[in-house]
Amino acid sequence: MTDPATVDILPASAALLAQRGQGAARLTAFVADASPRRYYRLEGQGMLLMEDPTDPVGFDAYLRLSAHLNGLGLSAPRVIEADKPVGVALIEDLGDATYANCLASGQDEGALYRLAVDALLHLHHDARGAGVAQPRYDAARMLDELAIFAEWFVPAVAPGGDAAQFGRDWRAAWQIALAPVDGRFDTLVMRDFHVDNLMLLEGRDGVRRCGLLDFQDGVLGPCEYDLMSLLQDARRDLTPGLEQTLLERYLADAPARLGQLEDVRQRYHLLAAQRHARILGVFVRLCQRDGKPRYLQWMPRVLRQFQTALEAAELGNISALLDDRLPDWQGGVTIAPPPG
Repeated sequence: MTDPATVDILPASAALLAQRGQGAARLTAFVADASPRRYYRLEGQGMLLMEDPTDPVGFDAYLRLSAHLNGLGLSAPRVIEADKPVGVALIEDLGDATYANCLASGQDEGALYRLAVDALLHLHHDARGAGVAQPRYDAARMLDELAIFAEWFVPAVAPGGDAAQFGRDWRAAWQIALAPVDGRFDTLVMRDFHVDNLMLLEGRDGVRRCGLLDFQDGVLGPCEYDLMSLLQDARRDLTPGLEQTLLERYLADAPARLGQLEDVRQRYHLLAAQRHARILGVFVRLCQRDGKPRYLQWMPRVLRQFQTALEAAELGNISALLDDRLPDWQGGVTIAPPPG
């Protein structure tokens, strides 16, 4: 632990702390993730200092979505005070009991996931869920994300192929495939709804026991997306059979406005195929462009998930395109690290 005098915080952060009477607070820096956002714990105060000076859009979205989620009866870190022009805020400290930490300590996997599914059901049943000013997750955006697969994964698998032509055919095939989810702006989609961004909050009741983190990139889109993100995690395998059990739990109480249960299932698998394709491209890009090869350790899992989703969503034309143009794509990929 260190105090603000020895922690590299922004001058605006020091001013905000002083304004709140926390100028002498002892700060502990969190390990930085891939984003420029930084967090510091005010020891013993139940608050975190958040710095995000480079992304005013994301910072504003964080403030807006924190209020939105809490207003719906869910648990996101509450914003205590913020200086929007400079991107610093004091937010509620939800503690250290992330789902990832809970699972590592041996807590009941099924109980944790059931709570997360119930939190999603709570959100999806609330007609106010989509009542927030966020971008729409439409087919055009999904197609742009899929372009990452063509731009990065394809040259890694078939370096001598015509990546540009593949990209055009890939986009055309997906433009047809995405029809069932295009225009479905049913709810707020948090995008990265998985164990690293969920918390178990003791002392709270019902779905408020599930703490929500990292939602500032939220969009308005299909309900099935966050469910799929939870149950088909790129970084961990669920106990065999648990995904199906939890999918059935969701389907048993799915909002009637989602239509027939088979349509919900189909959208679930379709969105899974789209997400896994994007992630495969992102992992290659992180290695080759950003010098972060550690993400490749999850490549075999995502390849398996992608294959399974293509079959479950009955995307035979996309599977045929891959098999025809990238005959070795299912066998795994050896990604060359960046030079130097």
